[in-house]
Amino acid sequence: MKRPLVISVATAALALAAVVPSTFAATPDESCWGVVSSQLARYSGGLGGHISEQSEPRLGLGNVARLFLGPDGKVYELGTLLASIDGIEATACP
Repeated sequence: MKRPLVISVATAALALAAVVPSTFAATPDESCWGVVSSQLARYSGGLGGHISEQSEPRLGLGNVARLFLGPDGKVYELGTLLASIDGIEATACP
């Protein structure tokens, strides 16, 4: 895994812990994860390898969404959340 990606993910995870869940009360577009991922990939030149290429287990996107957004958290909501805290103007969910 590339070092900048690891740093970005760690920074996002720390920021997620400080976010108030009520900030995300509006229902986001269900394509937000794909939109934000695509924007970030174009901006940064890629997102890293697929989970199947990793040597140690990971939570997976659905589990990460539930971890930060509660038991009903969805992956597309995670895209909206990350776009709002990543500090990159190129990422946003319409």
